[in-house]
Amino acid sequence: MQKVEIFSDGSCVGNPGPGGWGSIIRIGGKETEISGGKKHTTNNEMELTGLIEALNMLKEPSEVVATTDSQYVVKGMTEWIGGWIRNGWKTASKQPVKNKQHWEELDRLSKIHKIKWAWIRGHNGHRENERCDILATDESARQKHHG
Repeated sequence: MQKVEIFSDGSCVGNPGPGGWGSIIRIGGKETEISGGKKHTTNNEMELTGLIEALNMLKEPSEVVATTDSQYVVKGMTEWIGGWIRNGWKTASKQPVKNKQHWEELDRLSKIHKIKWAWIRGHNGHRENERCDILATDESARQKHHG
């Protein structure tokens, strides 16, 4: 299995509002940057989308370390998703899980790839996280001004 590092971040101007995501995919020392955005979204949706898009770029099952500054994503994939699935995509307080389609896609991808979810503090000088933040913020601004 190839070893892959993914770094990702999401951004939103207002929440909800125009948003963007940015990701770095590193395979064998080679880095690829990808980014995108959406006219009306939330920060959490952009955090999830960046990781989904990066994982979907992988051409074969891989051993992945996915690094994000989103505790929502890390806790969702390591602590909460099993309960959500058992409870028919309802939270502990019986509310529908937000971003369900994104969680379902991450769950599907986690059956293809062996993913280790890693959290790092944002805006703390982490080179890849800072670059992903710039990519995501630029996409948010582009969505705000051009759509």
